[in-house]
Amino acid sequence: MTPPSDAAPWITWFGDDFTGSAAVMEVLAFAGVPSVLFTDVPDAPLVARFAGARAVGIASTARSHGPDWMRAHLAAPLRWLHDRGAPILHYKICSTFDSAPTVGSIGCALDVALTVRPAAAVPMMTAAPVMRRYQAFGHLFAGTAEGVFRLDRHPVMARHPVTPMAEADLLRHLAGQTALPAALIDLEDLAGDPQARLDRALATGARVLSIDGMDARTDAAAGRLIWQNRDRMGLVFGSQGVEYALVRHWQDIGLIPPPPPAPSAGEVPMIAAVSGSVSPVTARQLSWAGANGFALLGFDAATVCGEAGDLAREEARVAEAAIAAATRGISPLVHSAAGRDDPAVARFRAALSRSRCPAEEANQRLGEALGRILDTVLRATGIRRAVISGGDTSGHGMRQLGLHALVALAPTLPGAALCTAHGVGPHDGLQIALKGGQMGSDDYFGWIRAGGGPRLP
Repeated sequence: MTPPSDAAPWITWFGDDFTGSAAVMEVLAFAGVPSVLFTDVPDAPLVARFAGARAVGIASTARSHGPDWMRAHLAAPLRWLHDRGAPILHYKICSTFDSAPTVGSIGCALDVALTVRPAAAVPMMTAAPVMRRYQAFGHLFAGTAEGVFRLDRHPVMARHPVTPMAEADLLRHLAGQTALPAALIDLEDLAGDPQARLDRALATGARVLSIDGMDARTDAAAGRLIWQNRDRMGLVFGSQGVEYALVRHWQDIGLIPPPPPAPSAGEVPMIAAVSGSVSPVTARQLSWAGANGFALLGFDAATVCGEAGDLAREEARVAEAAIAAATRGISPLVHSAAGRDDPAVARFRAALSRSRCPAEEANQRLGEALGRILDTVLRATGIRRAVISGGDTSGHGMRQLGLHALVALAPTLPGAALCTAHGVGPHDGLQIALKGGQMGSDDYFGWIRAGGGPRLP
């Protein structure tokens, strides 16, 4: 096995959405691995600015696109990451395996990625036990406030508006997206001789190796298996569970020391936030925020399906209300819906059905509109800490702010850290958190205002 180079990164990653991409950086950075996340392929000066990074990532919106888009757009950033020379290139997917043959296809991504970085097989680790994502004998389970559910019975994922999960067996789900043969390394294998199981799977022609995960012990075994086979399997798919597993192994072998104490960014009087998520988790967070001093401001998402003038007027109306709230010392929180049962969701779907706008384009317009509102509010008020909530929203919204790189600043809860953003323009140095719809505690927005730092949910 080739030891990690002092010059090259130890790992590079490509995220299929912005919030998940930031979650990978969070795991590595707070374990003491210098990390940077770019919002696109960076230019030479930006690369030089972060020359000491041991982990380098690129965020994308691939999860919200179809296979044609993926085949046209994935190879270039993957090639740039491959050329960094890291022994592992990680294609980051959602810890709830959000995907379908027609949108966010993990199978299509596998096919494309293997043309950039050929490998004997691709380890795939979706489980992230730290985040209550568990895989047992090939089936994925995800935790909520109500308990832990098999994915096809999960209250959110079984009813997801874009990628509903009718199958918890990930290899069965994946078989509808790629013809690559696959095998499972299960809990019994991890407790016994996982290397022998891996070798048998390769001998039978497996090209994708799904790895179970339940706890710290299985994490460490998976991390060891991935790292020890990096020379022939340098392409890895999975959630931030890949990084959790690698960090455990790197600590076990002394490559990195125990992590330093997690910092806090300190409390600020106000933050500004936008949300395009319809998740029940986000709905509870909005409810908490409204009861605890935030100004909840509804944005009519149906306008993204109509005339440009109507959308511009709605953006101006909401931005004006947000600026007025900030003038009164109240943190503005603009949202497109307060959960999937909000009547605003039905209005949006009705407008979408009446229009000729494809759903993918409408979601992009929504994220861009919320990003423009946030840009206007930040410029007018001087607020220097912000949140963008929603995986798809975050990617499209970030690009409206002119930000090109993120560095982790302070943890909140796993998967939604506070970061420092870098770019050209007035938002350089902005503190921002990108929160997936299902991430965070009920008081998440208040915790960001408080500055994050170590605590239990």
